[in-house]
Amino acid sequence: MTMSTASPISSHLSTPRFATPRSPHRESVGSEIAAIAALLGQPLLPWQRLVADVGGELLDDGRPAYRTIVLVVPRQAGKTTLTLSWMVHRAIRWGSPQNIVYTAQSGHHARKKFRNDQLPILEASRIRTAVERIYLAAGLEGILFKNGSRVEPLPSTASAMHGKTIDLAVLDEARFDKDNAREAGALPAMATRRDAQLLIVSAAGDIESTFLWDKVEKGRAAVENGVTDGIAYFEWSAPDDADIDDPLTWQNHPGLGHLITEETIAHARQTTKSVDEFAQEWLGIWSKAVETVITPAVWQKCQDRKAAPDGPLAFAVDVALDRSRATVAVCDRAGRVEIVESRAGMDWVAERIRALSRRHKAPFVVDGYGPAGTLVEPLEALGIAITRYTTRDVVAACGLFYDAIQAHTIKVRPNDDLDAAVASVKKRTLGAGWLWARNNVDVDITPLYAATLAWHNATQKKPEPVTRSFVL
Repeated sequence: MTMSTASPISSHLSTPRFATPRSPHRESVGSEIAAIAALLGQPLLPWQRLVADVGGELLDDGRPAYRTIVLVVPRQAGKTTLTLSWMVHRAIRWGSPQNIVYTAQSGHHARKKFRNDQLPILEASRIRTAVERIYLAAGLEGILFKNGSRVEPLPSTASAMHGKTIDLAVLDEARFDKDNAREAGALPAMATRRDAQLLIVSAAGDIESTFLWDKVEKGRAAVENGVTDGIAYFEWSAPDDADIDDPLTWQNHPGLGHLITEETIAHARQTTKSVDEFAQEWLGIWSKAVETVITPAVWQKCQDRKAAPDGPLAFAVDVALDRSRATVAVCDRAGRVEIVESRAGMDWVAERIRALSRRHKAPFVVDGYGPAGTLVEPLEALGIAITRYTTRDVVAACGLFYDAIQAHTIKVRPNDDLDAAVASVKKRTLGAGWLWARNNVDVDITPLYAATLAWHNATQKKPEPVTRSFVL
Protein backbone atom coordinates (compact mmCIF):
# COMPACT_ATOMS: atom_id res chain seq x y z
CA MET A 1 0.00 0.00 0.00
CA THR A 2 1.54 3.32 -1.08
CA MET A 3 1.28 6.16 1.39
CA SER A 4 1.91 9.83 0.94
CA THR A 5 1.89 12.62 3.49
CA ALA A 6 -1.55 14.23 3.59
CA SER A 7 -1.82 17.98 3.53
CA PRO A 8 -4.52 19.79 5.54
CA ILE A 9 -7.58 20.91 3.59
CA SER A 10 -7.15 24.42 4.97
CA SER A 11 -4.38 26.40 6.64
CA HIS A 12 -6.75 27.82 9.29
CA LEU A 13 -6.07 26.47 12.79
CA SER A 14 -8.37 27.42 15.63
CA THR A 15 -6.15 28.31 18.56
CA PRO A 16 -6.27 25.65 21.27
CA ARG A 17 -6.75 26.96 24.79
CA PHE A 18 -4.22 24.41 26.04
CA ALA A 19 -1.88 22.33 23.91
CA THR A 20 1.34 20.43 24.46
CA PRO A 21 3.85 21.97 22.02
CA ARG A 22 5.64 20.12 19.27
CA SER A 23 9.20 19.11 20.12
CA PRO A 24 10.91 19.65 16.75
CA HIS A 25 14.00 17.59 17.63
CA ARG A 26 11.86 14.43 17.78
CA GLU A 27 10.66 12.33 14.92
CA SER A 28 6.90 11.89 14.68
CA VAL A 29 4.49 9.48 13.01
CA GLY A 30 2.00 12.33 12.66
CA SER A 31 2.53 12.46 8.90
CA GLU A 32 1.80 8.73 8.68
CA ILE A 33 -1.44 9.15 10.68
CA ALA A 34 -2.35 11.96 8.29
CA ALA A 35 -1.63 9.71 5.31
CA ILE A 36 -3.89 7.02 6.78
CA ALA A 37 -6.65 9.60 7.21
CA ALA A 38 -6.28 10.56 3.55
CA LEU A 39 -6.54 6.91 2.50
CA LEU A 40 -9.69 6.67 4.60
CA GLY A 41 -11.08 9.58 2.60
CA GLN A 42 -10.96 11.82 5.69
CA PRO A 43 -8.00 14.25 5.35
CA LEU A 44 -6.98 15.63 8.70
CA LEU A 45 -8.04 19.12 9.66
CA PRO A 46 -5.34 21.46 11.01
CA TRP A 47 -6.25 20.80 14.65
CA GLN A 48 -6.24 17.05 14.07
CA ARG A 49 -2.84 17.25 12.42
CA LEU A 50 -1.48 19.19 15.40
CA VAL A 51 -2.64 16.46 17.81
CA ALA A 52 -1.28 13.71 15.55
CA ASP A 53 2.10 15.41 15.13
CA VAL A 54 2.61 15.95 18.87
CA GLY A 55 0.95 12.76 20.08
CA GLY A 56 2.90 10.82 17.47
CA GLU A 57 6.31 11.98 18.65
CA LEU A 58 8.91 9.27 19.24
CA LEU A 59 11.83 9.03 21.65
CA ASP A 60 15.28 8.09 20.42
CA ASP A 61 14.61 4.41 21.11
CA GLY A 62 11.42 4.47 19.03
CA ARG A 63 8.97 4.48 21.93
CA PRO A 64 6.10 7.02 21.93
CA ALA A 65 7.08 10.16 23.82
CA TYR A 66 3.57 10.34 25.28
CA ARG A 67 2.02 7.25 26.80
CA THR A 68 -1.20 9.15 27.63
CA ILE A 69 -2.88 11.64 25.31
CA VAL A 70 -5.90 13.61 26.52
CA LEU A 71 -8.06 15.49 24.02
CA VAL A 72 -11.02 17.69 24.98
CA VAL A 73 -12.79 19.11 21.94
CA PRO A 74 -16.35 20.33 21.17
CA ARG A 75 -18.96 18.41 19.23
CA GLN A 76 -18.79 18.14 15.43
CA ALA A 77 -15.06 18.83 15.34
CA GLY A 78 -13.98 15.52 13.79
CA LYS A 79 -12.69 13.42 16.68
CA THR A 80 -14.04 10.23 15.05
CA THR A 81 -11.73 10.73 12.06
CA LEU A 82 -8.72 11.33 14.27
CA THR A 83 -9.28 8.35 16.58
CA LEU A 84 -10.04 6.00 13.68
CA SER A 85 -6.92 7.13 11.78
CA TRP A 86 -4.86 6.65 14.92
CA MET A 87 -6.19 3.12 15.45
CA VAL A 88 -5.71 2.08 11.82
CA HIS A 89 -2.21 3.52 11.75
CA ARG A 90 -1.35 1.43 14.80
CA ALA A 91 -2.84 -1.63 13.17
CA ILE A 92 -0.98 -1.52 9.87
CA ARG A 93 2.09 0.70 10.27
CA TRP A 94 3.63 -0.09 13.64
CA GLY A 95 5.76 -2.98 12.44
CA SER A 96 4.30 -5.75 14.58
CA PRO A 97 0.75 -7.04 15.23
CA GLN A 98 -1.09 -4.65 17.54
CA ASN A 99 -4.03 -5.16 19.89
CA ILE A 100 -6.26 -2.09 19.82
CA VAL A 101 -9.45 -1.51 21.79
CA TYR A 102 -12.08 1.19 21.48
CA THR A 103 -14.41 2.02 24.37
CA ALA A 104 -17.14 4.62 24.91
CA GLN A 105 -19.50 5.43 27.77
CA SER A 106 -20.94 1.90 27.50
CA GLY A 107 -20.38 -1.26 25.50
CA HIS A 108 -23.57 -0.55 23.57
CA HIS A 109 -22.31 2.89 22.53
CA ALA A 110 -18.88 1.52 21.59
CA ARG A 111 -20.38 -1.18 19.38
CA LYS A 112 -22.78 1.33 17.82
CA LYS A 113 -19.93 3.71 17.04
CA PHE A 114 -17.90 0.84 15.58
CA ARG A 115 -20.74 -0.40 13.36
CA ASN A 116 -22.31 2.89 12.28
CA ASP A 117 -19.38 5.30 12.06
CA GLN A 118 -15.97 3.67 12.01
CA LEU A 119 -16.59 0.52 9.98
CA PRO A 120 -18.36 2.22 7.02
CA ILE A 121 -15.41 4.61 6.60
CA LEU A 122 -12.93 1.75 6.63
CA GLU A 123 -14.91 -0.49 4.28
CA ALA A 124 -15.31 2.29 1.71
CA SER A 125 -11.59 3.10 1.69
CA ARG A 126 -8.47 1.72 0.01
CA ILE A 127 -7.36 0.37 3.40
CA ARG A 128 -10.07 -2.31 3.15
CA THR A 129 -7.51 -4.43 1.26
CA ALA A 130 -5.42 -4.66 4.44
CA VAL A 131 -8.29 -6.30 6.33
CA GLU A 132 -8.44 -10.07 6.70
CA ARG A 133 -11.86 -10.34 8.32
CA ILE A 134 -14.59 -8.25 9.95
CA TYR A 135 -16.58 -9.74 12.83
CA LEU A 136 -20.14 -8.48 13.37
CA ALA A 137 -21.66 -10.99 15.80
CA ALA A 138 -23.25 -9.11 18.70
CA GLY A 139 -20.71 -8.67 21.48
CA LEU A 140 -17.90 -10.09 19.34
CA GLU A 141 -17.44 -7.24 16.87
CA GLY A 142 -13.93 -6.55 15.63
CA ILE A 143 -11.49 -6.23 12.75
CA LEU A 144 -8.66 -8.66 12.03
CA PHE A 145 -5.98 -7.26 9.73
CA LYS A 146 -3.85 -9.41 7.44
CA ASN A 147 -0.75 -8.67 9.53
CA GLY A 148 -2.42 -10.03 12.68
CA SER A 149 -3.44 -6.72 14.26
CA ARG A 150 -6.87 -6.50 15.86
CA VAL A 151 -9.30 -3.69 16.61
CA GLU A 152 -12.32 -4.35 18.79
CA PRO A 153 -14.94 -2.34 20.69
CA LEU A 154 -15.27 -3.29 24.35
CA PRO A 155 -17.63 -2.58 27.25
CA SER A 156 -16.73 0.28 29.58
CA THR A 157 -16.19 -1.93 32.64
CA ALA A 158 -12.75 -2.54 34.09
CA SER A 159 -13.21 -6.30 33.79
CA ALA A 160 -13.71 -6.05 30.01
CA MET A 161 -9.95 -5.65 29.57
CA HIS A 162 -8.87 -8.27 32.10
CA GLY A 163 -6.69 -10.96 30.57
CA LYS A 164 -5.91 -8.85 27.50
CA THR A 165 -2.67 -7.36 26.27
CA ILE A 166 -3.29 -3.94 24.75
CA ASP A 167 -1.10 -1.70 22.60
CA LEU A 168 -3.56 1.15 22.09
CA ALA A 169 -6.67 1.86 24.16
CA VAL A 170 -9.12 4.59 23.16
CA LEU A 171 -11.38 5.92 25.92
CA ASP A 172 -13.99 7.94 24.05
CA GLU A 173 -16.72 10.09 25.67
CA ALA A 174 -14.76 10.23 28.94
CA ARG A 175 -17.12 12.91 30.30
CA PHE A 176 -19.62 10.17 31.17
CA ASP A 177 -17.19 8.33 33.47
CA LYS A 178 -17.95 8.80 37.16
CA ASP A 179 -14.85 6.81 38.14
CA ASN A 180 -11.63 5.54 36.61
CA ALA A 181 -12.92 2.01 35.84
CA ARG A 182 -11.98 2.14 32.16
CA GLU A 183 -8.50 3.48 32.80
CA ALA A 184 -8.04 1.00 35.66
CA GLY A 185 -8.83 -1.81 33.24
CA ALA A 186 -6.59 -0.50 30.48
CA LEU A 187 -3.39 0.33 32.34
CA PRO A 188 -2.57 -3.20 33.59
CA ALA A 189 -3.34 -4.58 30.12
CA MET A 190 -0.79 -2.10 28.68
CA ALA A 191 1.85 -2.59 31.35
CA THR A 192 4.07 -5.04 29.42
CA ARG A 193 3.83 -3.17 26.09
CA ARG A 194 6.70 -0.71 25.72
CA ASP A 195 4.98 1.18 22.89
CA ALA A 196 1.50 1.32 24.43
CA GLN A 197 -0.61 4.46 24.36
CA LEU A 198 -3.84 5.52 26.08
CA LEU A 199 -5.96 7.99 24.11
CA ILE A 200 -8.63 9.75 26.22
CA VAL A 201 -11.08 11.76 24.11
CA SER A 202 -14.17 13.73 25.05
CA ALA A 203 -16.24 16.86 24.83
CA ALA A 204 -16.33 19.02 27.97
CA GLY A 205 -18.14 17.55 30.97
CA ASP A 206 -20.14 18.70 33.97
CA ILE A 207 -19.77 18.60 37.74
CA GLU A 208 -20.27 14.82 37.71
CA SER A 209 -17.48 14.17 35.19
CA THR A 210 -14.96 13.55 37.94
CA PHE A 211 -12.65 11.26 35.95
CA LEU A 212 -12.32 13.66 33.03
CA TRP A 213 -11.95 16.72 35.24
CA ASP A 214 -8.99 15.08 36.97
CA LYS A 215 -7.37 14.59 33.55
CA VAL A 216 -8.18 18.18 32.56
CA GLU A 217 -6.58 19.62 35.70
CA LYS A 218 -3.46 17.48 35.31
CA GLY A 219 -3.29 18.16 31.57
CA ARG A 220 -3.60 21.92 31.93
CA ALA A 221 -0.93 21.89 34.62
CA ALA A 222 1.37 19.83 32.38
CA VAL A 223 1.00 22.35 29.56
CA GLU A 224 1.55 25.33 31.86
CA ASN A 225 4.65 23.68 33.34
CA GLY A 226 6.14 22.86 29.94
CA VAL A 227 5.95 19.06 30.34
CA THR A 228 6.91 17.34 27.08
CA ASP A 229 6.87 13.66 27.97
CA GLY A 230 4.48 11.15 29.53
CA ILE A 231 1.24 13.06 28.98
CA ALA A 232 0.17 15.23 26.06
CA TYR A 233 -2.86 17.45 26.56
CA PHE A 234 -5.03 19.34 24.06
CA GLU A 235 -8.12 21.43 24.75
CA TRP A 236 -10.22 23.59 22.47
CA SER A 237 -12.62 25.68 24.53
CA ALA A 238 -13.87 29.17 25.21
CA PRO A 239 -13.17 30.84 28.57
CA ASP A 240 -15.81 30.29 31.23
CA ASP A 241 -16.83 33.96 31.17
CA ALA A 242 -16.99 34.25 27.36
CA ASP A 243 -20.03 35.73 25.61
CA ILE A 244 -21.58 32.60 24.13
CA ASP A 245 -23.63 34.64 21.64
CA ASP A 246 -20.61 36.41 20.16
CA PRO A 247 -19.46 34.85 16.85
CA LEU A 248 -15.89 35.66 17.90
CA THR A 249 -16.31 33.20 20.77
CA TRP A 250 -17.38 30.55 18.28
CA GLN A 251 -13.96 30.80 16.63
CA ASN A 252 -12.69 28.56 19.44
CA HIS A 253 -14.46 25.63 17.72
CA PRO A 254 -11.77 23.85 15.65
CA GLY A 255 -14.29 22.50 13.16
CA LEU A 256 -15.52 25.96 12.18
CA GLY A 257 -14.79 26.70 8.54
CA HIS A 258 -14.08 23.03 7.84
CA LEU A 259 -16.95 20.83 9.00
CA ILE A 260 -19.43 23.44 10.23
CA THR A 261 -20.29 27.09 9.61
CA GLU A 262 -21.31 29.98 11.83
CA GLU A 263 -24.87 29.30 10.70
CA THR A 264 -24.57 25.77 12.12
CA ILE A 265 -23.59 27.09 15.53
CA ALA A 266 -26.18 29.87 15.41
CA HIS A 267 -28.88 27.29 14.70
CA ALA A 268 -27.65 25.14 17.59
CA ARG A 269 -27.82 28.20 19.86
CA GLN A 270 -31.43 28.84 18.84
CA THR A 271 -32.61 25.25 19.14
CA THR A 272 -30.67 23.92 22.12
CA LYS A 273 -33.05 24.08 25.06
CA SER A 274 -30.40 24.69 27.70
CA VAL A 275 -27.86 27.51 27.54
CA ASP A 276 -25.63 25.39 29.75
CA GLU A 277 -25.82 22.48 27.31
CA PHE A 278 -24.99 24.68 24.31
CA ALA A 279 -21.95 26.17 26.06
CA GLN A 280 -20.73 22.74 27.10
CA GLU A 281 -21.14 20.85 23.82
CA TRP A 282 -20.34 23.56 21.28
CA LEU A 283 -17.92 25.85 23.11
CA GLY A 284 -16.18 23.45 25.51
CA ILE A 285 -17.31 25.37 28.61
CA TRP A 286 -17.85 22.97 31.48
CA SER A 287 -21.39 22.73 32.73
CA LYS A 288 -21.88 23.62 36.38
CA ALA A 289 -25.48 22.44 36.47
CA VAL A 290 -27.01 19.00 36.77
CA GLU A 291 -30.00 18.85 34.44
CA THR A 292 -30.97 15.25 34.87
CA VAL A 293 -34.55 14.51 35.86
CA ILE A 294 -33.46 12.25 38.70
CA THR A 295 -30.48 13.45 40.70
CA PRO A 296 -27.73 10.93 41.53
CA ALA A 297 -28.17 11.51 45.28
CA VAL A 298 -31.87 10.67 45.15
CA TRP A 299 -31.35 7.63 42.94
CA GLN A 300 -28.59 6.34 45.18
CA LYS A 301 -31.00 6.22 48.12
CA CYS A 302 -33.22 3.82 46.13
CA GLN A 303 -30.41 1.32 45.57
CA ASP A 304 -30.58 -1.93 47.53
CA ARG A 305 -28.48 -4.97 46.64
CA LYS A 306 -30.87 -7.14 48.64
CA ALA A 307 -33.92 -5.92 46.72
CA ALA A 308 -34.73 -9.28 45.12
CA PRO A 309 -38.39 -9.27 44.00
CA ASP A 310 -40.48 -11.95 45.67
CA GLY A 311 -43.98 -12.93 44.44
CA PRO A 312 -46.54 -11.77 43.58
CA LEU A 313 -44.69 -10.42 40.54
CA ALA A 314 -45.24 -8.27 37.48
CA PHE A 315 -42.94 -8.24 34.46
CA ALA A 316 -42.53 -5.63 31.73
CA VAL A 317 -40.67 -5.50 28.44
CA ASP A 318 -39.55 -2.45 26.50
CA VAL A 319 -37.86 -2.02 23.12
CA ALA A 320 -35.63 0.73 21.73
CA LEU A 321 -36.98 2.97 18.98
CA ASP A 322 -34.53 1.50 16.45
CA ARG A 323 -35.19 -2.02 17.79
CA SER A 324 -31.50 -2.42 18.56
CA ARG A 325 -32.09 -3.41 22.19
CA ALA A 326 -34.72 -4.66 24.60
CA THR A 327 -35.09 -4.95 28.35
CA VAL A 328 -37.15 -7.14 30.65
CA ALA A 329 -37.78 -5.96 34.24
CA VAL A 330 -39.65 -7.39 37.22
CA CYS A 331 -41.20 -5.93 40.37
CA ASP A 332 -43.11 -7.24 43.36
CA ARG A 333 -45.93 -5.66 45.38
CA ALA A 334 -43.41 -4.28 47.88
CA GLY A 335 -41.93 -2.11 45.13
CA ARG A 336 -38.67 -4.04 44.71
CA VAL A 337 -37.44 -3.72 41.14
CA GLU A 338 -34.86 -5.72 39.22
CA ILE A 339 -33.66 -5.75 35.63
CA VAL A 340 -33.98 -9.35 34.45
CA GLU A 341 -32.17 -8.90 31.15
CA SER A 342 -31.11 -6.01 28.94
CA ARG A 343 -29.15 -6.63 25.78
CA ALA A 344 -28.80 -6.02 22.08
CA GLY A 345 -31.08 -7.44 19.41
CA MET A 346 -34.64 -8.75 19.38
CA ASP A 347 -34.17 -12.44 18.60
CA TRP A 348 -33.92 -13.40 22.27
CA VAL A 349 -36.97 -11.53 23.57
CA ALA A 350 -39.89 -13.84 22.77
CA GLU A 351 -38.23 -16.98 24.10
CA ARG A 352 -37.11 -15.24 27.29
CA ILE A 353 -40.59 -13.89 27.94
CA ARG A 354 -42.19 -17.26 27.27
CA ALA A 355 -39.84 -18.98 29.72
CA LEU A 356 -40.51 -16.38 32.42
CA SER A 357 -44.26 -16.50 31.82
CA ARG A 358 -44.39 -20.28 32.12
CA ARG A 359 -42.26 -20.29 35.24
CA HIS A 360 -43.93 -17.51 37.20
CA LYS A 361 -47.48 -17.29 35.80
CA ALA A 362 -47.18 -13.52 36.13
CA PRO A 363 -48.52 -10.75 33.86
CA PHE A 364 -46.30 -9.11 31.24
CA VAL A 365 -46.80 -5.38 30.74
CA VAL A 366 -46.21 -3.71 27.36
CA ASP A 367 -46.62 -0.11 26.25
CA GLY A 368 -49.18 -0.84 23.56
CA TYR A 369 -48.40 2.37 21.69
CA GLY A 370 -44.62 2.30 22.15
CA PRO A 371 -41.93 0.41 20.23
CA ALA A 372 -42.73 -2.79 22.15
CA GLY A 373 -46.35 -2.68 20.96
CA THR A 374 -45.48 -4.86 17.97
CA LEU A 375 -44.67 -7.69 20.38
CA VAL A 376 -48.21 -7.95 21.71
CA GLU A 377 -49.79 -10.14 19.05
CA PRO A 378 -46.80 -12.52 18.61
CA LEU A 379 -46.55 -12.99 22.37
CA GLU A 380 -50.28 -13.55 22.76
CA ALA A 381 -50.06 -16.13 19.97
CA LEU A 382 -47.58 -17.99 22.19
CA GLY A 383 -50.17 -18.08 24.94
CA ILE A 384 -48.54 -15.36 27.06
CA ALA A 385 -50.87 -13.10 29.07
CA ILE A 386 -50.11 -9.52 28.01
CA THR A 387 -51.29 -6.38 29.79
CA ARG A 388 -51.37 -3.66 27.15
CA TYR A 389 -50.90 -0.16 28.60
CA THR A 390 -52.45 2.85 26.93
CA THR A 391 -50.57 6.14 26.67
CA ARG A 392 -52.59 7.40 29.61
CA ASP A 393 -51.43 4.39 31.65
CA VAL A 394 -47.80 5.05 30.72
CA VAL A 395 -48.08 8.73 31.66
CA ALA A 396 -49.49 7.74 35.04
CA ALA A 397 -46.77 5.11 35.51
CA CYS A 398 -43.95 7.59 34.76
CA GLY A 399 -45.32 10.19 37.16
CA LEU A 400 -45.94 7.76 40.01
CA PHE A 401 -42.60 6.00 39.50
CA TYR A 402 -40.86 9.37 39.68
CA ASP A 403 -42.74 10.26 42.87
CA ALA A 404 -41.77 6.92 44.42
CA ILE A 405 -38.10 7.60 43.65
CA GLN A 406 -38.28 11.03 45.26
CA ALA A 407 -39.97 9.52 48.32
CA HIS A 408 -37.47 6.61 48.43
CA THR A 409 -40.34 4.12 48.61
CA ILE A 410 -38.96 2.12 45.70
CA LYS A 411 -36.06 -0.29 46.10
CA VAL A 412 -33.92 -1.14 43.08
CA ARG A 413 -31.32 -3.86 42.74
CA PRO A 414 -28.27 -2.02 41.24
CA ASN A 415 -27.90 -2.38 37.48
CA ASP A 416 -25.49 -0.48 35.22
CA ASP A 417 -27.91 -0.24 32.29
CA LEU A 418 -30.68 1.15 34.47
CA ASP A 419 -28.26 3.57 36.14
CA ALA A 420 -27.17 4.87 32.73
CA ALA A 421 -30.77 5.43 31.64
CA VAL A 422 -31.66 7.26 34.85
CA ALA A 423 -28.55 9.44 34.62
CA SER A 424 -29.40 10.68 31.12
CA VAL A 425 -33.17 10.64 30.90
CA LYS A 426 -35.22 13.74 30.08
CA LYS A 427 -38.97 14.39 30.21
CA ARG A 428 -41.25 14.71 27.18
CA THR A 429 -44.35 16.77 27.90
CA LEU A 430 -47.61 15.20 26.78
CA GLY A 431 -50.73 17.21 27.50
CA ALA A 432 -50.94 17.75 31.24
CA GLY A 433 -48.46 14.93 31.91
CA TRP A 434 -45.14 13.67 30.64
CA LEU A 435 -43.26 10.57 29.55
CA TRP A 436 -39.63 9.51 29.67
CA ALA A 437 -38.20 10.99 26.45
CA ARG A 438 -37.11 8.48 23.80
CA ASN A 439 -35.68 10.98 21.31
CA ASN A 440 -32.03 10.72 22.38
CA VAL A 441 -30.63 7.83 20.33
CA ASP A 442 -27.45 7.85 22.43
CA VAL A 443 -29.37 6.85 25.57
CA ASP A 444 -30.80 3.36 26.00
CA ILE A 445 -34.01 4.18 27.82
CA THR A 446 -35.48 0.66 27.73
CA PRO A 447 -34.31 -0.34 31.25
CA LEU A 448 -36.08 2.67 32.77
CA TYR A 449 -39.31 2.12 30.85
CA ALA A 450 -39.37 -1.59 31.67
CA ALA A 451 -38.73 -0.88 35.35
CA THR A 452 -41.39 1.84 35.39
CA LEU A 453 -44.12 -0.34 33.88
CA ALA A 454 -43.26 -3.39 35.99
CA TRP A 455 -43.30 -1.29 39.16
CA HIS A 456 -46.59 0.40 38.28
CA ASN A 457 -48.35 -2.86 37.46
CA ALA A 458 -47.05 -4.58 40.58
CA THR A 459 -47.78 -1.80 43.05
CA GLN A 460 -50.76 0.03 41.56
CA LYS A 461 -52.72 -2.55 39.57
CA LYS A 462 -52.64 -5.18 42.35
CA PRO A 463 -52.32 -8.37 40.27
CA GLU A 464 -53.61 -11.67 41.59
CA PRO A 465 -51.25 -13.39 44.08
CA VAL A 466 -48.75 -15.89 42.71
CA THR A 467 -47.17 -18.55 44.91
CA ARG A 468 -43.79 -18.75 43.16
CA SER A 469 -40.99 -16.36 43.97
CA PHE A 470 -38.66 -14.90 41.38
CA VAL A 471 -35.18 -16.29 41.07
CA LEU A 472 -32.87 -15.18 38.24
